[in-house]
Amino acid sequence: MIYTAHAYARAGLVGNPSDGYFGKTISFIIHNFKTTVRLWESPHFEILPTHGDLTKFNTIDDFLRDVRLHGYYGGMRLIKAAVKRFHEYCWQQGRELHRRNFTIEFDTDIPRLVGLSGSSAIVTATMRVLMLFYGVEIPKYYLPTLCLSVEKDELNINAGLQDRVIQTYEGIVYMDFDKALLDSRGYGYYEELRPEKMPPLYVAYDPVRAEVSDVPHRNLRALFNRGDKTVLEAMQKFRDLTDRGRAAVLAGDWDELDQVINANFDLRQTIMSIAAENLRMVEAARAVKASAHFAGSGGAIIGLYHSSRQYQELVDALASICCTVLRPLIFQA
Repeated sequence: MIYTAHAYARAGLVGNPSDGYFGKTISFIIHNFKTTVRLWESPHFEILPTHGDLTKFNTIDDFLRDVRLHGYYGGMRLIKAAVKRFHEYCWQQGRELHRRNFTIEFDTDIPRLVGLSGSSAIVTATMRVLMLFYGVEIPKYYLPTLCLSVEKDELNINAGLQDRVIQTYEGIVYMDFDKALLDSRGYGYYEELRPEKMPPLYVAYDPVRAEVSDVPHRNLRALFNRGDKTVLEAMQKFRDLTDRGRAAVLAGDWDELDQVINANFDLRQTIMSIAAENLRMVEAARAVKASAHFAGSGGAIIGLYHSSRQYQELVDALASICCTVLRPLIFQA
């Protein structure tokens, strides 16, 4: 029997990057892209390599291209860490697991290292397939916390709960990562939003823009830990923007949501350096009067468009700088 589980790409609508700093965010799932993890019983335990794990290439040029597109790390370390944390969680819960070996593999079409959460999708899908194989149910509210521990505690990757929450709940989710909640129970407040009208969202990404996602956060983390006044004030402003965004989504007020999205990016610029390659995407979108800010840490943007004509203008403007534009599929048909 082959066990199969999926996790999808995601984008932050409002609140980035405050989720790792006791902020609030709203995120949505992107069913256009997914990671699939498969597992089957086998004589030995084995993790099959995939993109980013390969060590043999036809030419040095092929190797260099692979590094540019996929970075230095593949999915194998994520699966190793996920399996370890899953077993530790079950042991801590007093849940005895069977001892059968298995082979596990994954494939993904989530664009790598452009801020669409490809890494956390691997972890989330791995946890789901392990739950199926072992017959274990991890509470939905706690699964994101466990998934975060795989990267943060096992692999020392700077990350927040947002990606794992939306990849667990899917759809559109409002999240409050209040420190008191996290300290007392290990997870925040998560509200699934189902507006009567879907916002006219677009997602755009540069397929060759690759950057390890924790790089932009290193300096921000240091400033936050030192109690930098500008950073602390910005995190409160992100919380306020997220509340405005929630109200706009539920009311179908796209003009207000436009303002919130643009304000989110402008606030981000006050506390984080923005790479020129990423800034040009935002500027191209705003040049045709579409709102824009980062989907994650860079390499992809999201925003609203207000007509078919504007969407085509957006596609043309971003194509001129080699970016791909799509309308995200947020809810399953």
